[in-house]
Amino acid sequence: MAGPGVRCGIDSRVTLVLIIGDERPGDLDVTDFRTGRTFVGLVLLVLAAACAPTSSQGAEPAAALREAAERGDTSAVRTLLDQGAPVDARDDRGATALVRAAYGNHVDVAAVLVQAGADVDLQDDSRQSAYLIATSEVGDDPRLLDLTLGAGADIDAKDSYDGTGLIRAAERAHVTIVERLLRAGIDRDHINRLGYTALHEAVVFGEGGPADQATVAALVAGGVALDIPDGSGATALAHAERGGQREVASILRAAGAGG
Repeated sequence: MAGPGVRCGIDSRVTLVLIIGDERPGDLDVTDFRTGRTFVGLVLLVLAAACAPTSSQGAEPAAALREAAERGDTSAVRTLLDQGAPVDARDDRGATALVRAAYGNHVDVAAVLVQAGADVDLQDDSRQSAYLIATSEVGDDPRLLDLTLGAGADIDAKDSYDGTGLIRAAERAHVTIVERLLRAGIDRDHINRLGYTALHEAVVFGEGGPADQATVAALVAGGVALDIPDGSGATALAHAERGGQREVASILRAAGAGG
C-alpha cells in the first residue's frame, strides 16, 4: 500500500487496483456488490495520500531549508539545496534561510547559502537583512559581516529606523564591526530618523565604559564629523558631558569637537 515517499503515478494506481481485485474476485464494479462504494472511497483516499506533497515537493523544501538554516545544520542545508530547495524563499514574516542563519550567527551555513546564490541584502518584514544583522545582532564578531561584504552587500543599506550598519554597530559598541565598516567605505555621517549619526548613537546609548570609549575613538579615527547636531541641536560632545561620560568627552575634545 502507499506510504511515505511513494510517488504519485501509474504504478501506485495499478498496485491498488490489483490489491482490491485480489480481495474481491471479478471486475471492480460498484453495481456488483453492496460495499462497492466503500472500496472506491478507499481507493480515492489512499491515492490522495499517495499523491499528497511530501517534504521534497511543493513548498515544503523551502520551509525545511529555513528550519535547517536556523538550527545551523550545514549538512541538511547542503542536502536540501542539492534537492532543489529554493534558496531565497521567504517565510510568513519575509525571512529567508540566510536571514534565519544570520540571527544564529551560523556562519558556515550562511556561507553555503551564499555560495548557492542567496541574496545578502534581502530584508524581512522588519527590514533586517543578513548584512544588517551582521552589523549588530551577533556581537562584535566580524565573520558574518566579512562574508556578506564579500558577497557584495549594499554597505549603505538602511534598517527600519533609516539607520546604517555603522549606526547599529556604534550603538552596541561593536568596535571591530565599526572599524571594518569604516574601512569598507560606509557613509560615516548618515543621520537616521531619530536624528542621530553613528557618533551620537555611540554616546547616547553608551555608558562611557571601555567599549564605548573604544568605539568613539574608532569613529574619530575613521574621520566622522564631530559637531553634527541631532534633532534637538545637541552634538555628541554635549551628550557626553550631560551624561557624565568624562573619558568620552575627553576623546572628543582632543579630536577637536567644539561642544
